[in-house]
Amino acid sequence: MMQGRVNRLFKKDLHVVETMQRYKGAACDPEPDVGQTPLSEVTDKTLDAKPKDIEPIDYENVLLQKKAQIISDPLRDMLLFPNEDFQIKILKRHGRTLCSTVPENARREAQSLLVTECIKTYNSDWHLIHYRYEDYSGDFRKLPNKTPRPEKLPVHVFEVDEDVDKDEDTASLGSQKGGITKQGWLHKGNMNSAISVTMRSFKRRFFHLTQLGDGSYILNFYKDEKISKEPKGSIFLDSCMGVVQNNKIRRYAFELKMQDKSSYLLAADSDLEMEEWIGSLNKILQSTFEAAMQEKRNGDSLEISDDELPCQGKTEHVTSWESMHYELTKSTREIEAKKNEGRLKLFMLDADSQKLDFSSIEPDVKPFEEKFGMRFLVKCNDLFFNLQSCVAENEEGPTTNVEPFFVTLALFDIKDNRKISADFHVDLNHPSVRYMLLNSTATMNGGEGLASSQKSINGIPENLLQYPKQGIFSVSCPHQDIFLVARVEKVLQGGITQCAEPYMKSSDSAKVAQKVLKNAKQACSRLGQYRMPFAWAARPIFKDTQGTLDKNARFSTLYRQDSNKLSNEDLLKLLLDFRKPEKMSKLPVILGNLDITIDNVTPDFPSCVNSSYIPVKHFENSPKVLVTHEVEEFFPCTAKLSQPFTIYNNHLYVYPKHLKYDSQKSFAKARNIAVCLEFRDSDEEESQPLRCIYGRPGGSVFTKWAFSVVLHHHHNPEFYDEVKVELPTQLHEKHHLLFTFYHVSCDNSSKGTTKKKETIESQVGYAWLPILKDGRVVTNDNQISVSANLPVGYLSYLELGMGKHTGPEIKWVDGAKHIFKVATHLVSTVYTQDQHLNNFFQYCQKCDSGAQASGSELVKFLKSLHAMEGHVMINFLPTILNQLFRVLARASHEEVAVNVTRVLVHIVSQCHEGLEQYLRSYIKFVFKTEPWNSSKCKTVHEELTKSMTVLLKTTADFLTCNKLLKYSWFFLEALIKSMAQHLIETSKLKLFRNQRFPASYQHTVETLVNLLMPHITQKYKDKPEEARNANHSLAVFIKRCFSLMDRGFVFKQINNYIKWFNPGNPKTLFELKFEFLRVICNHEHFIPLNLPMPFGKGRVQRYQDLQLDFTLSDDFCKNHFLVGLLMREVGSALQEYRDVRQMAISVLKSLMIKHTFDDRYTAKSQQARIATLYLPLFGLLLDNVQRINVKDCSPFPINQSSNGRKEDTLLGFQTGTITTTPQRSGNSLDNSIHRDVFGVISGTASPHGSSTPSINAVRHADSRGSLISTDSGTSLPERSAEKSNSLDKNHGCVGSCVVRCDKLEQLEIRSLLMCFLYVLKSMSDDALITYWNKAATPEMMDFFTILEVCLHQFRYMGKRYIARY
Repeated sequence: MMQGRVNRLFKKDLHVVETMQRYKGAACDPEPDVGQTPLSEVTDKTLDAKPKDIEPIDYENVLLQKKAQIISDPLRDMLLFPNEDFQIKILKRHGRTLCSTVPENARREAQSLLVTECIKTYNSDWHLIHYRYEDYSGDFRKLPNKTPRPEKLPVHVFEVDEDVDKDEDTASLGSQKGGITKQGWLHKGNMNSAISVTMRSFKRRFFHLTQLGDGSYILNFYKDEKISKEPKGSIFLDSCMGVVQNNKIRRYAFELKMQDKSSYLLAADSDLEMEEWIGSLNKILQSTFEAAMQEKRNGDSLEISDDELPCQGKTEHVTSWESMHYELTKSTREIEAKKNEGRLKLFMLDADSQKLDFSSIEPDVKPFEEKFGMRFLVKCNDLFFNLQSCVAENEEGPTTNVEPFFVTLALFDIKDNRKISADFHVDLNHPSVRYMLLNSTATMNGGEGLASSQKSINGIPENLLQYPKQGIFSVSCPHQDIFLVARVEKVLQGGITQCAEPYMKSSDSAKVAQKVLKNAKQACSRLGQYRMPFAWAARPIFKDTQGTLDKNARFSTLYRQDSNKLSNEDLLKLLLDFRKPEKMSKLPVILGNLDITIDNVTPDFPSCVNSSYIPVKHFENSPKVLVTHEVEEFFPCTAKLSQPFTIYNNHLYVYPKHLKYDSQKSFAKARNIAVCLEFRDSDEEESQPLRCIYGRPGGSVFTKWAFSVVLHHHHNPEFYDEVKVELPTQLHEKHHLLFTFYHVSCDNSSKGTTKKKETIESQVGYAWLPILKDGRVVTNDNQISVSANLPVGYLSYLELGMGKHTGPEIKWVDGAKHIFKVATHLVSTVYTQDQHLNNFFQYCQKCDSGAQASGSELVKFLKSLHAMEGHVMINFLPTILNQLFRVLARASHEEVAVNVTRVLVHIVSQCHEGLEQYLRSYIKFVFKTEPWNSSKCKTVHEELTKSMTVLLKTTADFLTCNKLLKYSWFFLEALIKSMAQHLIETSKLKLFRNQRFPASYQHTVETLVNLLMPHITQKYKDKPEEARNANHSLAVFIKRCFSLMDRGFVFKQINNYIKWFNPGNPKTLFELKFEFLRVICNHEHFIPLNLPMPFGKGRVQRYQDLQLDFTLSDDFCKNHFLVGLLMREVGSALQEYRDVRQMAISVLKSLMIKHTFDDRYTAKSQQARIATLYLPLFGLLLDNVQRINVKDCSPFPINQSSNGRKEDTLLGFQTGTITTTPQRSGNSLDNSIHRDVFGVISGTASPHGSSTPSINAVRHADSRGSLISTDSGTSLPERSAEKSNSLDKNHGCVGSCVVRCDKLEQLEIRSLLMCFLYVLKSMSDDALITYWNKAATPEMMDFFTILEVCLHQFRYMGKRYIARY
């Protein structure tokens, strides 16, 4: 008999060796923990065998086969996915404006593919896949309706704590009970015997010995004799083993030796006092020991051994006990049911459930929206000059400025050396001053007079927009070197110096004012539409880079404009010296004041219009409303500060800069030169300018032309004007800017205003600039020629060289030299300046129009997209991605599809430089596949999956491959959304799961998974971020596939994943594996996926009759695949080093916490059904029962000496023996443990009296049961044989090989015990009884051993014990 057991054990060990050799290539040496015995010191480099591969069930077929059983199950909701688990949800696009920013006729006018697609993007609603139970698909911390931890817990008074607060009555209490009391001064030495103690280390303290309410003694010490205060420390004498004299360090010293090998050194002032203290303490120790022994004898006399009963009596005894147990259980359950009504859930107060963990929190994804930088309000109040008078004819009215002035505001950044905002024009003139310009209003309005003021712009009366005084500016990168600059202009009269002179003197202001007023009236009547530069001022905006407004700053004094320093470049140079008083003091100053304030602005600021005059929400359309204008910000051309366009905007800013006319011979007079700008769509004779130019204050909102400032007597004038043009939706080759140059006569010597217009202004040249060049809008600086005439068809003129040309005859000024400099700046969300993007869309449009598409040509344009500018890529991100996915679905060549994917990888990698949120917004809200048509195009998910497999196979293009791994989430989420949209739009959701997708696609998905795995498992060292990202993305992809595909097929992919990992892998691979399992097991329908239902043979009439699995059998792991896989991996991880064990236990515990708080499974029957999935946890813990170290299971750490460390080394290991799990005998714990533990819980015993010896007994018993001896060869095989006949029939799933014997750490033990208690608490009574009936005696003993460990681990030790440790 003995020989047979030995042979079986030998065969088992031989199988272990063979298994290890099979996997030795994949395993690695585990990493030992610090302070932990390395495994290499325990075994001769033996490694764990890989768990047996278990093929999952065919989930869909099982549902069909067991359809009747599932339908009849009262808890069938836990077995089936809900109907309409996901759907396409369309969210209305809500912008910040009251109406759409896209013009009404824009869609009809658009012909360019890029323009059309952009408009479609800005008009489209949001399309997202809504998973009804998505809130349940994350960590337990993100569960909806999760019961919060109560702020205040019910107050419970425990017997052990009754005397803690009785500080003042302690002494009297001890005397009443006849206890020993003593007090006096002693010297206290260092408490740690391991550290050398010197005379100086002793401190004088007042000691007070007293008896507590439970009969135990405590020795408190104080700084003085006021014992009513809190003591400085306490010595609990129930842990004291003896008191001995110790005169080696100090005279009259004695030592208190404690159970944990520590000691307390005390010293009296005399020999008599020392003897008195030692005597009193010894009496206490003697009485405590006698009381403990008497209690032990009394307890032993009440116990009756089963062996002492006769056979018949034993049977009657058992039968009566079972009958009594049944009745007792029945009444107890009724009482417990009432008690449980107000109880908290098991995990409610668990530390892990309250711990904040942000690692698994996904970013909050929001739809695209307009984003602004630091916004602030600029309020223009007044422009005041020292030269004042009444301008009315009858001299009745207020005193005002004597002539009209016009203010233009803009932001300048001297750090980046550029202008960062559009111009904001303000008219602060008094109405009586404005009346001086009445005759010139018709010209300013483009020839329509004031009648145009009756029009409305986007529903707003035009007169509300004509005199703005408030503007909202935005700055994306605020800092101290940003200035608000105000340029002041006046009606053209003459030279700047001459006109500014009266404003620079303070004497005889009345006479000077009348003279200036007279000249101003004449100038306004003749030249009211022409302006001249006059003054400028500036002020800083921000105090710091955080965007704190400098509200106390004021505008500087008004400096006179220098006619030779008018350009923006010159102004930026002046601003560089703005904070240098010694330089600014040299500039000529005009006496006056500009009152403009700035303030913060709220997001819902009322009555605003955007830069296109479209009213923003909260707009109050009333006659007296003050409209606030938003001023356009000019963003730098960097991807970091760019954002995807969300609204229609199509503005062109034109800047006439310089005209060099000093060498021209075509015109006699050309000095006071004004530039008139028009936007035209034809060069025919009858063509008219378009009314698309934004007007100035006082005029029409939109005009046909705009004039620049005029410099008096300048042949080579500079200009700083900014002209804002609203471009048509569809531009064509005839659209152009026409510049007409006028010589303006400033001579006002003639009497009256009867002089003809021809004598005021005369044409001195023309220039034109086509808007489009190579299909793109022209921008930046342009040098163009000036002609003396404007023939019909002037746009067709083309210089051929050698003096030849095509088109009409043109008389060029100055030999057709490029003498006119003009700059343009495009702010458009429908046109791009990027050549590569423009060419790509043009070719796509050509292919869509029916032209024969060439694969090689398309590949060329796709490759050119890699050179696309970063900010353009971000700006047009949704439109570009939509077009690329469209090309991918229509690709007829694999090379095209692969290159599309390469471009996608490039774009995604560029966007991840701090702009990842835009990609997530696109996938969730924008991405939408075109309606599927098998004859025209394929599906995106099919083509994208194929392309990804090609890129993962390609070894040459490793950079693209690494990027694909790093940003794989984007592509895998695109696959999921495409699959979901395809199922809904083609009505395939009604089909069986295995009919939804073709077999070819499933094969491609499986290939993709198998190609990803070697990259993940081999690149984790060199490319850790790529490996982790790909691993997590794959987990999310597979998890979401459960909602879309054949679930049995998805199970197989999980199996394919797990096969790439082996026991003994490096820590990083374990992290990847358990992160994958964590994501998968967090699926919202994790319970139905595991089918918590009977799988026994034959028909099971009741759920109680099913064959429950308490071990990880093959059938269990197959039928309940996910939970079986998880527990197999946890069981395997328990044989690894600490970090691996902890991450495995954490995944299991988090999942159980989620089940506890899931409001879908609150019923007791539902929790019981869930518990059946975790019954194999019992077997898992029983296999590791010896590793739950009873010695270390105290709720608080216990000090250990060096001897204790040596004892730990002997606990599980013997030289020359096979390392297995040592099993405990049924009598390994003394009977005293039962009395003391249950006595503490029930309140009949104290943890401070007799409990201390009990804990000691537990330690000694544990040590005895843990030792492995070569002489105990009969115990282990017998135990194994007994298990094989009970619950361990198929106990080979986890891998029967080398099992560790080292103790688990306290946190690991507590977490495992919490999981054990959850299952035990949740499981049904029938399931528990079934387990007890099936379990062999050793397993039953181990089961109750674990319960005892739970009592030790989670028992309440009292406030004094907590304070002590």
